Order: sequence, then structure tokens, then C-alpha cells
Amino acid sequence: MTGAITRRFGTTRGMVRLLLSHAEVALRQASIIDPDPASVRRLVFVCHGNICRSAFAEGLARNLGMNAVSFGLSTSSGLGAHPPVLEAAKVFGVDLSGHRTTSADGYAPEPADVLLAMETRHLRRLASLPELSRLPRTLLGLYARPRAPHLHDPYALDDAYLETCLMRIRSATMGLATAFPGARPCG
Repeated sequence: MTGAITRRFGTTRGMVRLLLSHAEVALRQASIIDPDPASVRRLVFVCHGNICRSAFAEGLARNLGMNAVSFGLSTSSGLGAHPPVLEAAKVFGVDLSGHRTTSADGYAPEPADVLLAMETRHLRRLASLPELSRLPRTLLGLYARPRAPHLHDPYALDDAYLETCLMRIRSATMGLATAFPGARPCG
């Protein structure tokens, strides 16, 4: 049972957070501000350190021809992607060798941005930042199939969960292409 939990959720805490996130979303307590799909021109992926989840999502979205950036809520700018993620991303055709972290302070909001967080606690943090609190924000995992409103951080976890996490992010990012067609630059 422990192996299945590790592979599917990363940790027992990851499984519990996923269950709680489903409840938060269902009860409308997740600090989501629904975006107007027609007005979105840029996808902004947000996580804790901008070295795993948001970095991969940005790289994948760009590969799919979408206008995308990412930042971390608790990082400094200029760091590279986490080496295991850098290697695992290659399997998905995503080259993160040029990725450099961006901190929340280094992110320059644009009016047609949608913030796509990995966890409900990220949404709460975004809601507390005056310069970002009014931007549309939601959970990336809500666009995955099946829906996964909590994308547990794979940092320092085993390779099996890292693959699961990246697969969920891939599924969700592919869903964004349909949900936000205006995020594809013209010509």
C-alpha cells in the first residue's frame, strides 16, 4: 500500500492534501477567481520554488505554442531547474536547461494573465499579495484528466512519483490549449 501511495501521491501528506483540495474546490473555499477564457493571453504557472512543477509546465506550454511564464512564491531568481526534473522533462520533449527561476517579486503581471497554481495554499498566498490579488487565478490540476486540484511537489521524492506528477502536469497543460485559445500568440 505504501508503494502505491508513494507512486500516486508522492507521500501520505500528498494524498491527504489532494483530498482536502477536492473539498476546498467543491465548497468554493479555494481562493479561485475564475478567468474569462476569451480574455486570457498569457499562462502564468506558480509553485513554491519554480524549479520543478511550474518550470516544467511553462516549458511544456511553450512547446505547445502557448504564451507562458512561471514564478515561485518562495524562491530567489536565477536558479536552474531541479536536476531530476531537468532529466525527466526530456522524456516529454521539454528542455529545461535554460530555465532560470523567477521570484514573485520578479514577476511582472500583465492584464490578460491567468495564474495557474499547483496547490490551494498557493492560491491563498496569491490572494494575500496586493499586486497579484485581483488577477484571475485557479488550479492547474483542474484542467487535468482526471482532475487533480493538488499537484504535490515532487522535490526530493522518488522517480515514480516524479513521473506521475509530470504526467498530470502534461495532461493539465494540454487542457489549457483548449480552455485558453487566446494564449497562443498570433502568427
